[in-house]
Amino acid sequence: MNPKLALLSVSVASVFSLMTQAQAATDPESLAKAIAKQEAEIIVLKQQLASLAAEQQKQQQKSTDVAKQVDQVSHNVDKADARFSQFSFKSYGTAVFTSDEYFDNVQDTTGERRNRTDLERIVTEFGYQFSDDWSMEVEIEYEHGGTGSALEYDGFDEFGEFESEVEAGGEVIVEKAEIRYRPSKAFGVKFGNIHLPIGLSSILHKPNQYLTVQRHKSEAAMMPTVWNENGIGVYGEISDFHYQAQIVSGLNSEYFRTYDWVASGHQKRFEHVNTDDLAFAGRLDYGNFKTGSAVGVAYYYGNTSGNRNKSNKLDVDGALSIISVAGAFVEGPWILRGQYLYGTLDNADAITLANKTTPGLQPGNFAQLGSESQSFFVEAGVKLDEWFDLPMTVFANVDYSNPLMAVETGTATKRYENTWSSVGVNYSPIPEIVIKAEGGVHQVAVASIPDTHFFALGVGYQFSL
Repeated sequence: MNPKLALLSVSVASVFSLMTQAQAATDPESLAKAIAKQEAEIIVLKQQLASLAAEQQKQQQKSTDVAKQVDQVSHNVDKADARFSQFSFKSYGTAVFTSDEYFDNVQDTTGERRNRTDLERIVTEFGYQFSDDWSMEVEIEYEHGGTGSALEYDGFDEFGEFESEVEAGGEVIVEKAEIRYRPSKAFGVKFGNIHLPIGLSSILHKPNQYLTVQRHKSEAAMMPTVWNENGIGVYGEISDFHYQAQIVSGLNSEYFRTYDWVASGHQKRFEHVNTDDLAFAGRLDYGNFKTGSAVGVAYYYGNTSGNRNKSNKLDVDGALSIISVAGAFVEGPWILRGQYLYGTLDNADAITLANKTTPGLQPGNFAQLGSESQSFFVEAGVKLDEWFDLPMTVFANVDYSNPLMAVETGTATKRYENTWSSVGVNYSPIPEIVIKAEGGVHQVAVASIPDTHFFALGVGYQFSL
């Protein structure tokens, strides 16, 4: 019972008792004593009532304070949850085993079979959503699980030379470090170290996004794969169209090579990236390659001579252009993807000559550098789980590359014109894991070099939190 009600009941009882005693009293003296006694009892009861009221108020204040503390803790937890939800973490990685025939040099026509294992890459992606419009993402790749080296240009040497410096630990590369401002779905801006939208490997680079054990050889034999540069770009989505346009740091022609055309000109090997020559990269897709069917075209253009460390070795432009046309059909159990790349390089002979005479480059075979290059791949797969309780995809693939499609003078050698044809399977015991097997034939467009056979096993993972 409420303490106030209890006291009130006692007080009422006391009053009734007083009235009873008053009625029973027959003389004034007895009545006065009874009244005095009841007044004293009422004073005591009032004091008790005041004390109980104060105690009740104190208890109510404590309850209020506890409720405020609970609300504050709940608010802090909600705030912490909100902050944690602004973070994102993703990771993917691959490890492979390959059995292939390797040639000692370009004159060798008898290959030697070698078995190799490789922890290809472990990639971690960290993201943070500052607000509805602002976000950032950092992607770090750990390659091959071995030591890495940085190539440093020593301009104070008597002739100027390149020095390779072995770094401690494994090779670690920042593949992306970008800040994004996207006020709407139709328009956004990103800047920092960003991915170029040239080549499907920059879009489909996780192990569950391509069917072969390793990323497509045709693209790697022509240009940087998962190409990243420092720069700024705009992007967005309008209806089913996705667009990108970027201004980025260009390539360095000092490391253009016969066997992979301009791929080695990526300045990630240098401690500092020369940006005297900038480049433009753009892409327009209809549909979404990451989620299903799409068609798209991409274009890259930039000069490459201004970014040379030994700038006095070349006094002509090395303008580079690359165009990419790609398509994908992904419906039900069917998967079909393909890409064609075509590129041109101005003054390829002058670049070759300059690279031959640059101290410290150890040029090796500089017989030719292509003024035109091309490559393509087509992969087709069927998901068996459409008909069987088996999470497996069987596929066939063709990769083709020719970094010496044309040369400025003379006749292009066919030694670097390669075709890889293969079949294989992808098995996914759970959605985050894929196990792959692939076997095929490697053909070189030189009659004296016999066809060789290759086999590869791989395992990959991908997840996001």
